[in-house]
Amino acid sequence: MSLSDVKAKAAALQGQFRDAGAQPVDCAILQPAETLLDLYGEDIRTRAYVSSDPVHGEVMLRPDFTVPVVQMHMADGAEPARYTYAGEVFRRQEEHPQRASEYFQVGYEVFDRDDPDAADAEVFALFSRVLAPYGLRAVTGDLGILTAAVSGLQTSEARRTALMRHIWRPRRFRALLDRFSGRSEVPPSRAALLSCDDPMAEAGPMIGLRSEREIQDRIAALQADAAEPYLSEEQVALIEALLQVSETCPHALEHLRDMAVDLPAISGAVERFGRRCEALDKRQVDVSNLAFDAGYGRSSMEYYDGFVFGFLETRRPDWPAVSSGGRYDALTRQLGRGREIPAVGGVLRPGLLVELEAAQ
Repeated sequence: MSLSDVKAKAAALQGQFRDAGAQPVDCAILQPAETLLDLYGEDIRTRAYVSSDPVHGEVMLRPDFTVPVVQMHMADGAEPARYTYAGEVFRRQEEHPQRASEYFQVGYEVFDRDDPDAADAEVFALFSRVLAPYGLRAVTGDLGILTAAVSGLQTSEARRTALMRHIWRPRRFRALLDRFSGRSEVPPSRAALLSCDDPMAEAGPMIGLRSEREIQDRIAALQADAAEPYLSEEQVALIEALLQVSETCPHALEHLRDMAVDLPAISGAVERFGRRCEALDKRQVDVSNLAFDAGYGRSSMEYYDGFVFGFLETRRPDWPAVSSGGRYDALTRQLGRGREIPAVGGVLRPGLLVELEAAQ
């Protein structure tokens, strides 16, 4: 596989997105790190190439296009638009050394406030059509359903906030759920700390960056959490059942509607899922055979907050997703300086498609 082949494939793919009505855009390879690192998920933050510039401060090689494109769009306003882009992105690969740390990415982003469900269907249907010749497996999910379920838990705001923050970190989320429900024991060191009348009395010299006041505030927060009643087994079981939903879209929708009877907080998100299925059907997507996994997307970008999707090469389980995307409405609010607009998009990797073509 040559670089010229990948560039040619990227140009051809971007041409299809331009034909769909997208305006070509570009963004600098070197991006300001201070703002953008906070917007990426933990996975990308730990894999970004970060350096220090004497003039511009902390900078990084762009790990993706979506965040810089959103930043550009929101700086110029929050009007409806469609964009496409193509270029290199950079990510460290310590855990997967066989994967490229520099590769091409081609994308399509839609900013449209009229009908978000139709926009979701537009993006997915376009990627499905572009990738149809490659025999990939499509999978969809909806992080909005899980976030709605967490928001509806009958517990303290602090606990809901903690669970919400770790939705994209499945192991940490599981650990918090076990702790808040009393399934896991309190670590001995924390139990000893919480049982002290004055934890700071024998603390010894202050070492590290935290002030005494910050340490006291943290202890107070732990004590307040320890006084909270446990999450009920019923609530925990509903969250667990929700995360296990993995079926075709029609069956998943029926299952989730049944669950919404006992977990009414998800009703709105589930009905939005239903409207999206209808919009996909109108776009000639075979919804009856389209996979839905309620946990899909939890280990990807933290800026996705609704519909998510991916196209996977099942014959190459060592590969990352050939294409992925989703909805990121909250990201436009974070970067909008008082403005916001619903947004959804996706990216694909032309290099992997070139490899697939070569293997055929």
